[in-house]
Amino acid sequence: MEDYVGLFLNYLRVERGLAENTLAAYRADLGQWVRFLAARGVQSPAQVTRGHIAAFLLQQQRDGRRPATVARRLAAVRTFLKFLTAEGLVAANPAEDLGSPRLQQRLPHVLNLEEVERLLLVPDTGNPLGLRDRALLELLYATGLRVSEAVSLKAGDLDAAAGLLRCLGKGGRERVVPVGDEALRAVERYLQRARPALLKGRTSRYLFVNRRGRPLTRQTVWKLIKRYARRAGINREITPHTLRHSFATHLLENGADLRAVQEMLGHADIVTTQIYTHLTTRGLRAVYDRAHPRA
Repeated sequence: MEDYVGLFLNYLRVERGLAENTLAAYRADLGQWVRFLAARGVQSPAQVTRGHIAAFLLQQQRDGRRPATVARRLAAVRTFLKFLTAEGLVAANPAEDLGSPRLQQRLPHVLNLEEVERLLLVPDTGNPLGLRDRALLELLYATGLRVSEAVSLKAGDLDAAAGLLRCLGKGGRERVVPVGDEALRAVERYLQRARPALLKGRTSRYLFVNRRGRPLTRQTVWKLIKRYARRAGINREITPHTLRHSFATHLLENGADLRAVQEMLGHADIVTTQIYTHLTTRGLRAVYDRAHPRA
């Protein structure tokens, strides 16, 4: 069974160009599936039945997995079995026409404008690391980049004169995103006064580097944002994706077109972007109550 999983992961990497983080998620989810089957003596995909899939989902639920985790693992199993069927490695797909569990839609957490301002002002710009962190935070909020996209930026990806940034998103899709003046100024200060001090004569293709001149990691950025959020007095769970959610929500609240936001976020499907319309309409009741004479 592990050999079939290896073939599938290679297909996802080569044919579909999925990112390593996505491949790692598939590998972990299918590892759970393979171990479940092995415990029941199932060694070949040809032995898998619809009942096995149902039992796997039931065990996941009994183990206390969150509904989103169960749904993700089901999706991985379905995609895996669909691949095996298409390649002629199994005669029939036992997951065909199998519905997905209905999930309650969870709205992403966003910061309000005052919280964003407090967060951006926390880094101490009197030293190279503070200049770097201020530039990084400004850029994340100004562009809505994923953290993996931000740490992968090369020094030449930013066109300051045009106010544009080129980045490589999921599935290797390239997009160009506008960058605001505040973020451009913060990045320029970092490039002039901080990055050379961090590199100490070394060279790097990457825009954001650590004190050893190496590119920042996703984990480092997560820790930075959590620390700065605490210092800013934001007593909620904050991640790099919170700035991405805030970017999209604030654009839509101020009249941006949904299609334009989809393009800037790099969403392949506008349905993914539409979740932010729920966020922007949550305040409609308050507006109505304040403005309507008979509210």
